[in-house]
Amino acid sequence: MMGRATVLELLARGHRVRVLQRRPAGLPVEEVLGDVADADVVARAVRGTDAVLHLAAKVDVVGPWAEYERANVVGTRRVVEACRAAGVGRLVHVSSPAVAHAGSALMGVGAEPADPVGTRGHYARSKALAEIEALAADCPDLAVLAVRPHLVWGPGDTQLVERLVTRARAGRLPLIGAGSALIDTTYVDNAATALAAAVEVCGPVHGEAFVVSNGEPRPVAEVLTRVCAAAGVPGPRGRVPFRLAWLAGLAVEGVWSATGATATPPLTRFLAEQLSTAHWFDQRRTRQALGWAPTVTLDEGFTRLAGWYAAA
Repeated sequence: MMGRATVLELLARGHRVRVLQRRPAGLPVEEVLGDVADADVVARAVRGTDAVLHLAAKVDVVGPWAEYERANVVGTRRVVEACRAAGVGRLVHVSSPAVAHAGSALMGVGAEPADPVGTRGHYARSKALAEIEALAADCPDLAVLAVRPHLVWGPGDTQLVERLVTRARAGRLPLIGAGSALIDTTYVDNAATALAAAVEVCGPVHGEAFVVSNGEPRPVAEVLTRVCAAAGVPGPRGRVPFRLAWLAGLAVEGVWSATGATATPPLTRFLAEQLSTAHWFDQRRTRQALGWAPTVTLDEGFTRLAGWYAAA
């Protein structure tokens, strides 16, 4: 979803775009198909480009560490190596605020340093390692920026919206704790314009990480309720105390690990923390450095989401 929106935004700004992905996307651009951890494929994809925008990642809450390491850490390493070999001057690495989330609330902070030791889960740890490696490559010949879009959502989203709606439809979407923790989210069009802006300013601006969001913190309960309302499904039902949810997440993770299950688990410790702790961010440095601001408000985003479901 975010990659498609970003490609369309770059095209609208007059850029020529080539994409590397595993499967055809049907976009009006040149495509290179393959695995981001394959050095030859990545080298072919970046050859002759002025800038590289690296969004590829394994995004999930289950699966063995080796899969996250290959896609997120090795994949980023291959992108950096290819950029250096091809003389690409600009690299924008798409990261995540999860790289600096150790389980406690994040309130009004900027892009805190990535912490692969304190992060929760394979995804966050692998993304932290990847961001550190990407920014370490920043030098006079290769300007590097890291951009951390937070909880990106919109029509067609399968990572956040679809999972919430599926659980709500089955009556399995409770609030964790009081549901009053404030969280930032990012409407997909705003994420796309931020990434396009990062590509364009990378060079004079380099060696930094930026958190991107709508800058409209809302209580968790409100966000969940409005997503469900847009999809026409019942909102959250019941409440689960955080401590109980955390312990349940620990037990579920143990079962998934022991059995090798690949389906999305009903709960994890990371999910319990995300749904019960505040995480909203200071956007001033991001907006000043990128020359960017969101153009789609959350209210407008929810209206667009409802229209998409109505037309589906």
